[in-house]
Amino acid sequence: MGSRANGVLPADRAVTGRFITLEGGEGVGKSTQIRALADALSSRGIESVATREPGGSAGAEAIRTLLMEGNDDRWDARSEALLFAAARADHVARTIRPALDRGAWVLCDRFVDSSRAYQGGGGGITDGDILMLHGFGSNGLLPDRTFLLTVSADETARRLTERGGSDRMGNKPADYQARLAAHFIAMAKGEPERWRIVDADAEESDVTARILAELAEWL
Repeated sequence: MGSRANGVLPADRAVTGRFITLEGGEGVGKSTQIRALADALSSRGIESVATREPGGSAGAEAIRTLLMEGNDDRWDARSEALLFAAARADHVARTIRPALDRGAWVLCDRFVDSSRAYQGGGGGITDGDILMLHGFGSNGLLPDRTFLLTVSADETARRLTERGGSDRMGNKPADYQARLAAHFIAMAKGEPERWRIVDADAEESDVTARILAELAEWL
């Protein structure tokens, strides 16, 4: 049991918890679903740790400020990839691995797949380069299951307006956002054993039920 990189469990640890990530563009409801999943796990007597990227540890939160604020052109794609990898390394070492090792479930709003989509599909960095950074910084840790939440353009616009707009990453131009969405879909379809695609236009409770159904084998 556990999260693997290229099918290999890192030799320095034995994972006993479950690592679940939610991915997708801005406004798809990842944080809402993580809260609902945490409540569902708690009702079953399962400890969970809800976290996010970039962030999730003191060092990673400091880097988050650099990444998520300022103008769209503050960093180029290579600089972004390096900063995300550094934040993720601290997050994994200080939050994710300790939680998994004590048997908790980790529920993470974005992980390395967001770098693969944003700096890869959106920014043109190769998947190999991003995974190389991830292998060095985070020992290649991958989730047990990843949910890609998809939402229609009209619904996304409504949600972003409702919450008062987007951050620096969400404000990138339309062609970038189109490449991003296509890359997420391609990754999910290319790794069906790990990914599940969920229509998040549905009612929040229905989306939660769909996610829980896909986790039933471990509950």
